Formats: sequence, structure tokens, C-alpha cells
Amino acid sequence: MIYQFGAERTGLKKSADHVLIASIILLTGLGLVTLYSASFGFAERFFGDGFYFIFRQVVFAGIGMVLFFAASFIRLETLRKWIKPLVIGTVILCILTFIPGIGVTKNGASRWIRLGSSTYQPSELVKLVLPLYLAHIFDKKRERLDEVSSGIMPPALITLLFFFLIYRQNNFSTAIFIAVNALILFFLAGVKMRYFAAALGILIPLSSLFILTKEHRLRRLISFIFPEWEPLGAGYQVRSSIVTIASGGLWGKGIGQGTRKIASVPEIHSDFIFSAYAEEAGLIGVLLFFLLLTFFAVRGYRTALRTGDVFRRLLACGLVTIIVSQALLNTGVVVGALPATGIPLPFFSAGGSSLATTLLTAGLIVNVSRMPRNEELHDVQ
Repeated sequence: MIYQFGAERTGLKKSADHVLIASIILLTGLGLVTLYSASFGFAERFFGDGFYFIFRQVVFAGIGMVLFFAASFIRLETLRKWIKPLVIGTVILCILTFIPGIGVTKNGASRWIRLGSSTYQPSELVKLVLPLYLAHIFDKKRERLDEVSSGIMPPALITLLFFFLIYRQNNFSTAIFIAVNALILFFLAGVKMRYFAAALGILIPLSSLFILTKEHRLRRLISFIFPEWEPLGAGYQVRSSIVTIASGGLWGKGIGQGTRKIASVPEIHSDFIFSAYAEEAGLIGVLLFFLLLTFFAVRGYRTALRTGDVFRRLLACGLVTIIVSQALLNTGVVVGALPATGIPLPFFSAGGSSLATTLLTAGLIVNVSRMPRNEELHDVQ
């Protein structure tokens, strides 16, 4: 008896979740407006063109919307047939970051590959491909999750491979981020808790070692624990961000009216763009952002829980968690609640790799929302 994909095979489709789509479009539009305002002065001062960042972001937003539309309609069963090539291709892209002439190194980090006049960050693709692979493999092996060699080891090794490649790019925060999100999928798939104890027994001391053996990571951690330790060094960006957010007050200074976005917060158009948004939109704008994020999260998880198919449920949960946890992690750093990382704010931060991949990810979540509800599924001989 085959029931998981019965509805799709018989042609049953319900319309996509319009609230989910609306939240994605609004977050994208709000992000573009914020980036334009946050980056104009900086781009004009250092590049001689105030539209330097927003022009590139709009181009990638257009590409991302095409990918969003395609991903929301593609047959997921067809996509599953390409998972192995997708994983292999993503591994190759991650390796290319280390190849001279192809990889691009900035500030000691080899995270990008050159694509003509632009660059692409393969670790952003890992945030999509790894949950896709894990959802596929856990669905395929759901009867063998108690077997270490055939059930647990294959997904664990692929996760470790991506962790190692991203760590070697000097991108420790993203490596930890994808590992933790992978563990969430392991848990949702029903992997026994004893395996998590073993994984954490390895991950925690290993992460501590990685932090203690790199000066910039150690300085960030010390600055987080003791904010007054280095106020003009490692802690300067976060302290400036907090002051910028507080200056927005209740209503904000108005879009384009922020005064601290040029020199007060370094790289404010990138990982700290939320502080520029909070200064100009105020507390009301911050609440609006979290309201939109909540709508996205609730509708996304609702989509996952209402499908009776293991693959689709795990895929939607994994992809929603990737976007939401990334947003919460970024805003937590910006307000000083978490140690500084290099995690961008989805839909907002400058970076075409992040925006295009986020929209592609969102498209797959919308795709799952088109699946009929549990009660609409039925057996097909």
C-alpha cells in the first residue's frame, strides 16, 4: 500500500498558503527597503555609487523570485531523484573555495567562489541542500533508525563533511549553525536520544577547542561575557549596535533618516543591518518584523504538520527552522544577547547568495503547503 504520495499521483492539489506567501513577499520587500536606506551613504562614500549594494541585491532578488516560483511548483518526487547530484555538486562548490583563481579570500576567510564579476557563497546552499538530503534519507531509512551503520551513519557522515568543509573556510559560526539544525532534524526523524548524547559529547568539546585555538573567536567570546573588557575592539560593533537600536525610540527616525549607519556600526548593511532598521523604524517596526517572522514560522510549521508524508514534513520543518533560527540568531547578536557571529539576517542582509538561496528555500516550503491535508490523503494500490 502506498499512501505517502497518493494525493499527488491522483492529481489532488490544494492552493498554496497565501498567508505564508504574503509573509515571504513582505519580508523580502522590507529587507530591500532597509538595505537601500542602510547602505546608500556607505556605498556612496566608499564606492562612489549609493546604489552599489541595492542594485546587486535587486538583481539577486529577481533571480531569487524566479527560483521561488520554480521551487513552489516543482514535483518534489522529481527533486528527490536529484538529491545525490545536488549533494555532490554542493560539496564540489565548497571545495572550490580553496582553489586559487576560483576561490575568493577576504579577511582570512575562503568562503566564496568567483562567478564573473560576482561571487557566490556555497555555504548558503548547504543550508538548503543538507535539510533536503536529511529529509530524504530519514524518510527512506525510517524503519532502520536504530541501526547505526545503515541508518545513522550515512546522514551523520554527510553532516560532518559539510561541517568540516565550512569550518575550513574559516566560517565556524555557520558550521556550528548547520550542525545544530541538522541535529534538530535527527531529533524530529525519531533518532534515539542516546545517539544525541554521543553527538553532543563530541560536538561540545570539539567546538570549545575550535574557539580556544582562534584568537578572534576567543576575543568575541570574552567580549560577550565581559562587555567592558575591550570596548573599542571586539565589543565595539555590538555596543554601537545597541546604542543605534535604542536611538530609534518608539516610532523610529523614519526610513532614510538614520544618522548612525555610516560610521557608528561597521558593516551595518551586512550582519548588523537590523540595527539600522530598528533606528529608522523604531520599536513599532521591530514588532512588525517579528510579527511577520512569526506569521512565516507559524504557517510554515503548520504546513509541515498538516502533511502526512514523512519527507515533506521533515523538509518543511527543517527549512522553516533554518530561516527562523538564522533570523533569531542574527537579531540576538545585534542586541547583545548572543556572542557575535557572521550569520546574516534572512531577507535583509546584503549578499545575493543569501537572498537568492533564502527565496529558493521559501519556495520549497510553499511547495509543501500545496500538498493536501492529512485527511485528504488516501491509499493508492
